[in-house]
Amino acid sequence: MEKQNKIKVLYLDDEPNNLICFMASFRFDYTIFIAPNAEKAIEFLQAHPDVSVVLADQRMPGKTGVDFFEEIRELYPSPVRMLITAFSDIEAVIDAVNKGSIFRYIKKPWSDDEIKSAIDEAHKYYISTTMLAAKNVELQAAYEELGKFAYSVAHDLRGPLLSVLGALEIARDINSVDEMREILGMMELSLTKLDDFVQSIHEYYTLKKGLVSSDKIDFATLIHDMTNLYASGSKTNNIRFDLSVSQDGEFTTDLISLKIILSNLITNAVKYQKKNETDKYVAVTVIANSFRAEIEVADNGIGIREEYIDRIFDIFYRATSEQTGSGFGLYNVKDALRKISGDIVVQSQIGVGSKFKVTIPNMNNGRN
Repeated sequence: MEKQNKIKVLYLDDEPNNLICFMASFRFDYTIFIAPNAEKAIEFLQAHPDVSVVLADQRMPGKTGVDFFEEIRELYPSPVRMLITAFSDIEAVIDAVNKGSIFRYIKKPWSDDEIKSAIDEAHKYYISTTMLAAKNVELQAAYEELGKFAYSVAHDLRGPLLSVLGALEIARDINSVDEMREILGMMELSLTKLDDFVQSIHEYYTLKKGLVSSDKIDFATLIHDMTNLYASGSKTNNIRFDLSVSQDGEFTTDLISLKIILSNLITNAVKYQKKNETDKYVAVTVIANSFRAEIEVADNGIGIREEYIDRIFDIFYRATSEQTGSGFGLYNVKDALRKISGDIVVQSQIGVGSKFKVTIPNMNNGRN
């Protein structure tokens, strides 16, 4: 076993001979830290948070082993605690075991095989409890996200549907063609919002499946096809697209994740334009080589307040009320980037515009 992979063990004892003997016996099997007093032991725990097993002698001047374990129990709950004790202290030890202060005890005189067995067993317990704690954190986060998700689905699905139903109710009593066109426009807007939300949920589900493919990317074709989706709307709203693509060699990544990233960034750049701007533009720039792809999506839209930038990738967060959104888009971008080991940097200024710069490693090259 390599040194960096050895189980890290801390042994506390006020007897120098015991410390020397312990170090000599187990230094080849484990990474050993020895401490002559509680203060030194706590220093080791502070410096080495990955210590998984702590052993302490029970009878020490000023502070017993049980007292020491009670002291570190709140500050350093992860390491598994084991007590080395004489038979005369057995009642205190049993009490400590029952209270959960220690994992087990070892009676003096101990044998090397007994210590090794105890350390290995304690480390397995440490691994399982550490993993369980991590899973509990993930589960709590997933539970909170599920609650937000359920609320958002109910709100963002029912909202457009109720708007359409309300418009239909009004339309029954309308004879004017102009008024009917206005009602149809309201219905179209509501259904567009609904379609955007359904698409966002689909992207969310696709990302959560966690599957990653290795696809050859032709950025020129991809950017051309994706911006074409916005052609009619951009002309209607007088939005200019400036495209620049430079690709040197073959580039490989997960195509679905890349499309989710580009789709959401371009959609936002189009959506959050200033209504009265005469020269609206969305600039998409790609520079790709055998190491990485750098993608920049910039606009001269309404911009994002500085205090909101750190939160725009949170699920369901909306930084502005000027346009409606599902709160999924940039969350899906961040999730997609995490899936393909990418990164994103945001620069924005209110009234000036926003710039999103994405960096994605080439799957064909381990270096980025």
